[in-house]
Amino acid sequence: MNNIKSIIILVLSCCIFSCNKTIQTKSEKDDEHEKIELQNNKIKVLNFATFHMGFTNDAQSTEFDENNKKNIDSVHQIAKMLSAFKPSVIIVETTPSYNKILQENYATYLKDSTITFKDQNEVELLAFEVGRLSETNRIYGIDHKLGYNYNIGSEIINSIDSTTYNNYMGNPFNLNPEFSQFESLPILDKFKMMNEKEFLDFLIVYNADILSHAGTSDHFEGADEAAKYYQRNLRMYSNLNRIELDKNDRVFILMGGSHTAFFKDFIDRSPKYHMVNTFDYLK
Repeated sequence: MNNIKSIIILVLSCCIFSCNKTIQTKSEKDDEHEKIELQNNKIKVLNFATFHMGFTNDAQSTEFDENNKKNIDSVHQIAKMLSAFKPSVIIVETTPSYNKILQENYATYLKDSTITFKDQNEVELLAFEVGRLSETNRIYGIDHKLGYNYNIGSEIINSIDSTTYNNYMGNPFNLNPEFSQFESLPILDKFKMMNEKEFLDFLIVYNADILSHAGTSDHFEGADEAAKYYQRNLRMYSNLNRIELDKNDRVFILMGGSHTAFFKDFIDRSPKYHMVNTFDYLK
């Protein structure tokens, strides 16, 4: 009799376990379905990092002849890859006050893609070509200018953590030695490196976070300068949010790498946008 009771209890236990597992599996499927639905209702964004192809005020610049035909052809090949995203809106690193000229120049390029602009850069060479190939009608700038002293850590007597600051600035590639090869890479490989998560994180540290190790006694000169860079990028993100978009839009954002890095973090947490995988297009 005891054996029969034991068998019954074992069978019931297995049934309960199986039932719980079925309920759990169903719940997981529901959660996954809900997650997909939420993503589908968000605006798709291809957030793409570039080096500046013309004149730049940035502390660091990349050697690039924007009038060299071979360079232009290479950039246009990359534009062809990115155009597979089929953006309905293109966002670039120019100020909103420049939008009228930007849109006029873009319209001119759509009529004649062989045109050469004076002082052309990644906007004309890459963004315009992505738009032409994608038949995109809308283009806007979202940059926000804000004074920022990259070198403050070297201009003060650092009493916070001069060891970390000096060691890092003396060799910023110490943790990622492969980044030191950036300048020697072919154009496509430059873009691939720039858009890797590790490189984007490095750009935030190099352009802002490392300054939190610099400051005089009882003051926060480095952190305050870094905060300006955070503020600039938040204002740029706010400019993006001023543009009228809906869930059917597909947004291609082309900016310098450190801005792309900040936007990666903003968009990852966003209730409005869903960031697609850049390497689904950059191959």
